[in-house]
Amino acid sequence: MSAKTYTLADFDYALPQHLIAQTPARERSASRLLHVDGTGLRDLHFTDLPSLLDAGDLVVFNDTRVINARIHGRKPTGGEVEMLLERITGTESAIVQLRASHPPRVGGSVELPAGARATVEARDGRFFSLRFDGVGELHRWLEQHGEVPLPPYITHAPDAADAERYQTVYARVRGAVAAPTAGLHFDARMFDALAKRGVAQAYVTLHVGAGTFQPVQTEQLARHQMHSESYSIAQATVDAIERTRARGARVVAVGTTTLRALESAADESGGLRAGPGDTALFITPGYRFRVVDRLVTNFHLPRSTLLMLVSAFAGYDTIRRAYAHAIAQRYRFMSYGDAMLLERA
Repeated sequence: MSAKTYTLADFDYALPQHLIAQTPARERSASRLLHVDGTGLRDLHFTDLPSLLDAGDLVVFNDTRVINARIHGRKPTGGEVEMLLERITGTESAIVQLRASHPPRVGGSVELPAGARATVEARDGRFFSLRFDGVGELHRWLEQHGEVPLPPYITHAPDAADAERYQTVYARVRGAVAAPTAGLHFDARMFDALAKRGVAQAYVTLHVGAGTFQPVQTEQLARHQMHSESYSIAQATVDAIERTRARGARVVAVGTTTLRALESAADESGGLRAGPGDTALFITPGYRFRVVDRLVTNFHLPRSTLLMLVSAFAGYDTIRRAYAHAIAQRYRFMSYGDAMLLERA
């Protein structure tokens, strides 16, 4: 099947609801790991990951930090409003997705906790541009009055445990409204094990947007438009990747967000540009990868852009076999679930 013939239906599969993890494993690195190498599948533990890497390999992480991006408010008429931030655009402005029985029009307002208010300045489809008044500095206000933005497939209300576990241990740069969940498996012991193995580490920043949860609405994949996300790649990371290539070692991306940042910053020859950027890169089978050799990732929803990405990376048929195996072996799926190590096809 050529890349041009894939449709949305090709990325559907039957996911039992009881396999969608609602809580994280007892310890971060206590999850399972399915090694998918194109010729076979191996059921492992996540703590086996360092043994699958070689001295000189480079593991690249996304150090974005999840903000308390879900906000509850009311319209002046009393109707409830729920907001999910997509991107903070200034100290008192942001783009949000907004859910209400009758969403406010441009010029309309929403009353928020602690006497704050948001006014709609523009609308583009499901996204609303808001100006916040009475919040001071928006990041700080969100820390006090926002809520952990758990994905829609996690059904419980966020609690103190989620505030800790829906965040990587290396999160540094505030701005994500969804966690780069492949990184949730890493803890201090895992970093120690990687270092002892001689595996190097580097970081990118990509602020995951709420658009990551948006379903693909068209059967024809070429018509789907990814929502833009901002990223930044330090010169030190570019240099680390060049050194890795020079010694014939492999670049391992932790998570689809890390992969998308690196591939977005690459030119046709695979050279990387340091600095900030925005990406709406939509990766489907047929895409030619330029930077990443191996990918650590979780299990993704049916019909999702992330499932399309991993199918492009490891091979469509390989991913179909891997997911069928994972369901049969009762792996835990999605953000709080288990992980895979994928070899590039």
